[in-house]
Amino acid sequence: MRFSEATDTAVEREARRLKRSKGSIVEELAEEAVKARRFPGLAFRGVDAARRPWVVGSGLDVWEICHMLEDFGSVEGLVADSQLTPAQVRLAAAYREAFPEEIEEAITENRRTVDDLRELYPFVQDARG
Repeated sequence: MRFSEATDTAVEREARRLKRSKGSIVEELAEEAVKARRFPGLAFRGVDAARRPWVVGSGLDVWEICHMLEDFGSVEGLVADSQLTPAQVRLAAAYREAFPEEIEEAITENRRTVDDLRELYPFVQDARG
């Protein structure tokens, strides 16, 4: 595959910065682009190892909306009690349906108990001291 000089230089710089191959950079960018085209209204953010989809205009990651949807039990309930639109909630739910493991992993990580977190990070104190 051949790129324009400008694109090749940009990919090369990114690969050097992240200490990864140019091929892995191009693959990741292509995967994100395909997902963004498949789910218009989604974008990706975060540092290299922790990039995640979010719903543009909501400020929320897809997993956050899906987590709230679980808690509310319905699109209508979530929309009534938030600033989300039905389209934003349906978009997040559709992404979750296509990539369930990705979203479940994020929700599970967020559900860790305080004791679990203390075990992982014994040096961190909560607000109670």
